Amino acid sequence: MEIGAIRNGYVLDHIKAGMGMELYNILKLKNVDCQVALIKNAESRKMGKKDILKIGDLIDVNLDAIGFLDPNITVITIKDGELVSKTHIEMPEEIEGFVKCKNPRCITTVEQEIPHKFKLTDREKGTYRCIYCESVLKYNR
Repeated sequence: MEIGAIRNGYVLDHIKAGMGMELYNILKLKNVDCQVALIKNAESRKMGKKDILKIGDLIDVNLDAIGFLDPNITVITIKDGELVSKTHIEMPEEIEGFVKCKNPRCITTVEQEIPHKFKLTDREKGTYRCIYCESVLKYNR
């Protein structure tokens, strides 16, 4: 299988195998007007298998969402066919807008205009807590 090179855009590399579609959905890539390629189960010397996302335009990419999903993902930026930067994303201290609090008693379920916000409480375990109700949000990595 061959997928062409990117002239301008991003390559999201080292995505845990099977998580590429979830990242595609969290980043809302179905709404962009550019080429997007999802490569599932690509061979990797380090990981065995991995997913890769290629985005064919320099769009706004939510780095917090990437860091929440998997802080081991590498974001490669390409401009005019040249590699500009290679970034390893950290887990963000706060996340907002792409995950929702599951607590039915949380104020965010009653007040629709209040944004869902979470604060990182345990970096090792990847645990976040809702800033309103303290409910735990833990992503299974």
